[in-house]
Amino acid sequence: MAILNSHNHLALAFGLLGNIISFMVYLAPLPTFYRIYKKKSTEGFQSLPYLVALFSSMLWLYYAVLKPADAALLITINSVGSVIETVYIVFFTVYATNDARKLTVKLFVVMNVGSFALIFLVTFFTMHGSLRVQVVGWVCVSIAVGVFAAPLSIVTQVIRTKNVEFMPFNLSLFLTLSAITWFSYGFVLKDICIAIPNVLGFTLGLVQMLLYAMYRNGKSKIVTEEEAMKNVVVVSPLGTCEVYPVQVMDEEKEKGIDGREEEKGVEAKECPA
Repeated sequence: MAILNSHNHLALAFGLLGNIISFMVYLAPLPTFYRIYKKKSTEGFQSLPYLVALFSSMLWLYYAVLKPADAALLITINSVGSVIETVYIVFFTVYATNDARKLTVKLFVVMNVGSFALIFLVTFFTMHGSLRVQVVGWVCVSIAVGVFAAPLSIVTQVIRTKNVEFMPFNLSLFLTLSAITWFSYGFVLKDICIAIPNVLGFTLGLVQMLLYAMYRNGKSKIVTEEEAMKNVVVVSPLGTCEVYPVQVMDEEKEKGIDGREEEKGVEAKECPA
């Protein structure tokens, strides 16, 4: 394969490293599914992030197959990603409620079957050569940029609560390293469709780590096991998205806890030593 040629040794190095890091990011939802397995219920989790991740992996895999050269490492990571996401979705449907299962099937048919089939048929039969590759590549970029908005909800929550329990440092670090690696891969190969999403990924990762440095000593909120869980979509190197579960409380519950803490503080001051 062309990727193994000596003049592409940098692309090979960045691509291999990117595959390793991306694989670790794909495994981020494992704690979610272990929780689902233990409780035999999907609780408040949703299937949409996994369906989006599968859709994105399918598109990047299609793009990689269309590329005339230097696509082996794109094919490997997105093939693995497609398999992992499919397993997640099947596992989810096994333990989902009837309504959640029906919604998952509908979304899968519309997005992963219908939308992908439409993109494939239009680009494969109406376009040829480099035009087809460029169009599919920019479709991948547009989806990648779109899902970058999802982690901003956690960034906003960190700023509002002034604590980083909702934003694991290790995940932010791996996403940043992943973005740097895949940007370098795209830069070496002069592939703008790979490079562009990772500029945004690198920027978002830096913002998350900066916030972690600012608020790492912030007061943690008390969250019990009964609190609701929230799916947080995080972006992996090629614009695919993954899910990291965090426990969150609505504002009323947060205010309630803060209020109780203040009352305890007042009582402590009133009580004689």
